[in-house]
Amino acid sequence: MLIECGVWVSRLAVAGVFGLSAVGKLADRAATARAAHEFGVPIRWSATVAVALPALEGVIALGVLPERTAVVAACGAIALLVVLTAAVLRLLARGARPACSCFGAASAEPIGGATVFRNGVLILVVAAAAVGSALKRGVPGELPVSQWAGLAVIAGLATWQVWTQARVATLRRQVDRLALADLGREGLPPGAAAPEFDLADTRGGRVTLTDLVADGRRSLLVFVHPECEVCATLARELPRWQARRANTLTIAVVGNGDVERYAEWGRELELGDTTILVQQGNEAALRYRVRGTPSAVLIDPDGRIAAPVARGPMAIRELIVSANGAAPRRDAGFERSGTS
Repeated sequence: MLIECGVWVSRLAVAGVFGLSAVGKLADRAATARAAHEFGVPIRWSATVAVALPALEGVIALGVLPERTAVVAACGAIALLVVLTAAVLRLLARGARPACSCFGAASAEPIGGATVFRNGVLILVVAAAAVGSALKRGVPGELPVSQWAGLAVIAGLATWQVWTQARVATLRRQVDRLALADLGREGLPPGAAAPEFDLADTRGGRVTLTDLVADGRRSLLVFVHPECEVCATLARELPRWQARRANTLTIAVVGNGDVERYAEWGRELELGDTTILVQQGNEAALRYRVRGTPSAVLIDPDGRIAAPVARGPMAIRELIVSANGAAPRRDAGFERSGTS
């Protein structure tokens, strides 16, 4: 009976780990998509992976409990862990240490040797569950109800406790973002002098505001984040908008982080000759009081703010259309569509 209890406990552990992982990823799909891209998934597929991966984990968590599907589910869990561990080892070999959101954004931390060790332990636990389930086909049916039910309740309570703590951490971050949003309207007022900047260009040079307005055209700064799927969708439209407004408007994409990463991002989205500028931190966004992505700021040739900041794809499209005429003096439909 002791062996049967051990097999059941190992299956409960697998169900708890994979169930918690699935719930954590689904609770913050944006963070999951960002982590997927950092692990090598192309931008266009990261949102799909952010749903498919936790769905697979959920199937494994449920499948490992019934006697008939336990072995197959455990083998699937081993295969998934091997693939994820191989991805971690590949990144570590390249010197990269992206954050691993294995149990959602609340657990995000850079990968390292501890990640590989943890996955190795999980593989051993799942292997024990697979072998035990294959040899002891009657689990949990052969166990007394009080034993298998009691162990299941304990495992469920432990999983719930861990999930609750992770959820509290996520809610705290959301409260912080709401507090930041209440600090006042973002963006500089129309007519204000546009702050100068000197940012790296993905082509290898540097670009200033003076460079952008030197040809006498208006300039549109579109602030984006590479893991923001709404930003990616909007960015794909920018080359077409630039071609239509070539005589009156210069469009420049502004991000923050690694220049090479944005160069790859631009190639994946087929942005062509679109100017992509990269901040070291958020220096330009702070000067222009931009707090979210995607957002856009329209600047007149004389270096002054031409319109209120536009937040969201619809507002940005409206701002581009209006760029040929007089600068609009109303808020361009503030719309929260992404994150900064």
